[in-house]
Amino acid sequence: MNEGAAAGILLAQLVMMIIAIAGVWKVFTKAGEPGWAAIVPFFNFYVMLKIAGKPGWWLLLIFVPLVNIVIIIMTLHGISKSFGKGVGFTLGLLFLGMIFYPILGFGSAQYQGANGGDMDGAQPETI
Repeated sequence: MNEGAAAGILLAQLVMMIIAIAGVWKVFTKAGEPGWAAIVPFFNFYVMLKIAGKPGWWLLLIFVPLVNIVIIIMTLHGISKSFGKGVGFTLGLLFLGMIFYPILGFGSAQYQGANGGDMDGAQPETI
């Protein structure tokens, strides 16, 4: 491979990375969280947990092998539900995040509250 082709591949990767980061940034701002949190390691996953309606202490479970896979999938599903999306969108975020985060961030999906406002069948309190 010549240097020009390598530079072209590197440039394409850089553009895709910037688009993916911009997508996560926009998802965070739609959910009322600071966009800059998308680029801060570990804090970005903590913010994702908040958006998904999951407890913050789940961040510690990311360091447990095999458990971390389950936690990530549950968090991504919570994010999907928070924007009114289903299991198919969760799979998209899991396997094609660099495409689905910009779709979620720049698309028409609106943040509906943590976990889609789902209160597990509970009735809201009235005063």
